Amino acid sequence: MQNFVFHNPTKIIFGRNTIPSIGSETIALGQKALLVYGQGSMKESGLYEEVMNSLADACVIVVEHGGVRSNPLLDHVQQGIAKAKQEGVDVIVAVGGGSVIDTAKAIAAGSVVEHDVWKFFTGKKSVKSALPVLTVLTLAAAGSEMNSGMVITNQDTQEKFGFGHRLLYPKTSILDPEITYTVPPDYTAYGAVDAIAHVLEFYMTTQDTDTPVQARFMEGLILNAMESCERCLADPRDYGGRANLMWTATLALNGLTAAGLGRVGFPMHMIEHSLSALYDVPHGAGLSVVMPGWLQWYLYQDTARIARLGQGILPSAQFQQLAGQGERAVAEQTIAFLRTWFSKVHSPVTLTEMNIPAEDIPRIAENALGLAKVWRLNQYSQAIIEEILRGCI
Repeated sequence: MQNFVFHNPTKIIFGRNTIPSIGSETIALGQKALLVYGQGSMKESGLYEEVMNSLADACVIVVEHGGVRSNPLLDHVQQGIAKAKQEGVDVIVAVGGGSVIDTAKAIAAGSVVEHDVWKFFTGKKSVKSALPVLTVLTLAAAGSEMNSGMVITNQDTQEKFGFGHRLLYPKTSILDPEITYTVPPDYTAYGAVDAIAHVLEFYMTTQDTDTPVQARFMEGLILNAMESCERCLADPRDYGGRANLMWTATLALNGLTAAGLGRVGFPMHMIEHSLSALYDVPHGAGLSVVMPGWLQWYLYQDTARIARLGQGILPSAQFQQLAGQGERAVAEQTIAFLRTWFSKVHSPVTLTEMNIPAEDIPRIAENALGLAKVWRLNQYSQAIIEEILRGCI
């Protein structure tokens, strides 16, 4: 295990009937809030009214910035920054999933500078300060409610880049699992896939082979994501299923999973971001395509690590049967196990299922190179990315 510092400043308020806390939590940080939200589903569910009433009761002045879409766009962020500056807001409240929270973080960072916020994502500028962000989470998936990262798509350049900074941790995040009862089956599944991908990125890319605490923790999160997702799909109003999935997705990317692993990377996300940027596919759907393809490519480089994953997540009887056949057999079945589960929850596992033609692979790979450079994944040449994508057809 490597040296590490774990510090997560986000306050989590978890459970039923916690939404009314947003008013008192917000007024402690500012008097005028920019309320960032999505396409309108929260108004239909009654959540909008509940949040607005709580903010009003706390005497918070609200400026609204709705309309955030899945795979949030830079121009909408820029509009939010202009609004925040014009109105003089001093706090940001995000009500939604990862796309909404990421938009809120970008506005929080961009509202206190004069340069284009995109410069943060390309590494040309560093965050020196930011407005405080609070969140009310509506989708178990991205983990943005308890981390310092954000991902935005530049619609002009067709680049989807991610960036993180310690000043972008939300101050408070409210997680009420009942809010997620109305999340449709496809996005429930995509959220679970996203959480699994976050765990696998760390699990697979660490170079430290002696991390049993982290390995078992991450294996447990993968199994929890699968099991709780299946519960939610069987009964959308299963509180335990929704609660377990929500907390699993938060833990998957709040810093704990990577603690002690040393340098890690996000190659699967790097490739998927190009799919989202070019074809606007749901992030989780893109990941369920890329993950098996990347693992199949990685099999030839670190069979043992994938086999170790199989020991932790394969049904015990299946693992015992395979163990005598060697690491390669275990690793191959581990990949097949994940691919089969993705299909079971109706998340795509091939580019074909997403109507992305094989002849587009060079274009996708070329698009991914920009983020590979920013994220310092220099070992991923266009040829290697194309090879991985050919395994996703």
